[in-house]
Amino acid sequence: MISIHSLYFRYPGSSFSLCMPEFSVAQGEKLAVIGPSGSGKTTLLNLIAGIIVPESGKVQAGEVDVSQLGDAMRRDFRIVNIGFVFQDFNLIPVLTVFENVEYPLLMVQNWPAGKRRERVQELLEAVGMADQGNKYPGQISGGQKQRVAVARALVTKARLVLADEPTANLDRETATRIIDLMKKMRDEFDTTFIFSTHDPKVVKNAEIIYTLEDGKLIKSQGDNGGHHV
Repeated sequence: MISIHSLYFRYPGSSFSLCMPEFSVAQGEKLAVIGPSGSGKTTLLNLIAGIIVPESGKVQAGEVDVSQLGDAMRRDFRIVNIGFVFQDFNLIPVLTVFENVEYPLLMVQNWPAGKRRERVQELLEAVGMADQGNKYPGQISGGQKQRVAVARALVTKARLVLADEPTANLDRETATRIIDLMKKMRDEFDTTFIFSTHDPKVVKNAEIIYTLEDGKLIKSQGDNGGHHV
């Protein structure tokens, strides 16, 4: 599903860099990336999504080398193929909760209005926000914004979901509901999940766990034991 080859990335003016010779995730896997704040977890997800591009190397999704696409093509590819839970929510302030979750379906353009409403309502109910659809992001709490962000990431049934701290700011009951929803998505649609997380509940439900240290990935759990990639 995702493979990285000889990737190198460094923010301009920064001494920190990500350097990954090889890294791959198979279709339908649940993978967690853990590590201290500032270790590069969010940067890795942004590279996989094509939000940013590496200085060298490539990020391949299926047969597509995302890192070689232009800005518009990367955006279009992301809309169709990737659901993203941003750490800062990234909700559109002038849209209601319902409209924020519906927005990716409008961009994909192959969902009739009735099916869109049904799908959005289904996701809002799953994250406990069914009665908040008419509110705007500025009228709800941080935890509620997180729920909306998760619903939006899952609404298109994307083959790949990148989740940056998906259960942060959530109470235990809602976090458990979100994890169960992601399990259901994986089982029904063979969705691939890559999480950056500190949440033991998310880590527990991952099949493969990597620790990101000093710009290097260390496989800390999985079939092959711990090793650098």
